[in-house]
Amino acid sequence: MGIELTALHWLYVLFLLIIIGCFLLRKDTTLVSIVMIFLLALTATGSISHSISSIFTSFIYAITELLPTILIISVIVAMSNLLIRTGINDVMISPFASLIRTPTLAYWVTGLLMMVISLFFWPSPAVALMGAVLLPVAVRVGLPPIGVAMAMNLFGHGIALSGDFVIQGAPKLTADAAGIPVADVVSASVPLVIVMGIVTTITAFFLLRRDMKRGTLADTTVEAPASAAAAVEAGEQPSLSTGWKRLLAFLIPVLYAVDIYLMLHYKLQGGDATALIGGTTVVIMLFILLLSYRKTALAQTTSYFIEGLQFGFKIFGPVIPIAALFYLGDSGFVKIVGEYLPKGSNGIINDLGVALSHAVPVNANVAAITLTAVGAVTGLDGSGFSGISLAGSIANLFGTAIGGGVATLTALGQIAAIWTGGGTLIPWALIPAAAICKVDPFELARRNFLPVVIGLIATTIVAMFLL
Repeated sequence: MGIELTALHWLYVLFLLIIIGCFLLRKDTTLVSIVMIFLLALTATGSISHSISSIFTSFIYAITELLPTILIISVIVAMSNLLIRTGINDVMISPFASLIRTPTLAYWVTGLLMMVISLFFWPSPAVALMGAVLLPVAVRVGLPPIGVAMAMNLFGHGIALSGDFVIQGAPKLTADAAGIPVADVVSASVPLVIVMGIVTTITAFFLLRRDMKRGTLADTTVEAPASAAAAVEAGEQPSLSTGWKRLLAFLIPVLYAVDIYLMLHYKLQGGDATALIGGTTVVIMLFILLLSYRKTALAQTTSYFIEGLQFGFKIFGPVIPIAALFYLGDSGFVKIVGEYLPKGSNGIINDLGVALSHAVPVNANVAAITLTAVGAVTGLDGSGFSGISLAGSIANLFGTAIGGGVATLTALGQIAAIWTGGGTLIPWALIPAAAICKVDPFELARRNFLPVVIGLIATTIVAMFLL
């Protein structure tokens, strides 16, 4: 039957509802999250001093988890600013400018390219590869930065990651937990991924186009800190000849293409792939700085790194408290607060998922709805992957009870978990796309919310017919 739910679990459910309400009402969550972290720790430990300490410890834990993403975003932003100021960016985007002439083309071309690259390298490295080149083109033809972020987000962190047809990290986890072959999960997920992808991206596109026509699309751009930009501009202006600009505009994509080859050859994924792209970006940036600034290159190198890091922490700053809260729902609780979870607990969120699966009657329709709900709940920690093994186990349980459909239920739980937590609804999970496009991650999460929910409903209904 699973673990008995305690006051800690119900308090966490209440906090989830409050946080969701804050998102929908466009209210800031920082103060709310800090109070919730304190109350959760106090409920678990009964110690005020320990609970106060847990606030700071949770911030440290969240920053540690997010730091690789903060760094890759910071160096990409620093390089992007350098490319813009030297004029290399204009030369790089000129071939794409001739292909992408309308906002509609910008949305779909950006999304589809992001999806293809993400299938091979997962979305975070793909965002770094795609954003610096395609964002200026898309904005130039009239697609706002939030639209570019949505396209990269939904096609990459949504479609590509939820199916994971090439790397097959997600299907392996869910298949093992469900006790079925990986190939069965992959096959079963194909129609569901297609439905989810089509419904979500089309819904998002029409809502975006409607708001663009009405002129009600809020300015969601997050600018670099003024002090950092001023420090860069105050020095010698970069100077490059037309020949150097053309050569560098050619070499930069070639170097990233070499990265792609190395990823394929050495099977680099996730953090390793991101580290390769980050290191390449730093090398490119240093070379351009030496060429364009010459005598002041040393000082300008520091200024650009400061500018990138200030932007990275500016956009991540509001996310750290809420990320810390959601990490408490998973394995982070023990590391932050201590061994205070009930005996046999696998984390607050996983406990809630198991309890939900045991609280509903068993038939095909209810099984589909439950797997979507369980997947979405376990995805709330912002990982997308931490709870998919649970989804596989529950799919096995329901599939056995209704006499079949284990693979379909497993695929459905996997899709719901990754679309929720893998980077389309949880603000800190979708930060790579938000940061590269310099938009507010909370606003991006809000704009994704309705399309993703509609997509999950449609996918669940299709799954019912496939069971």
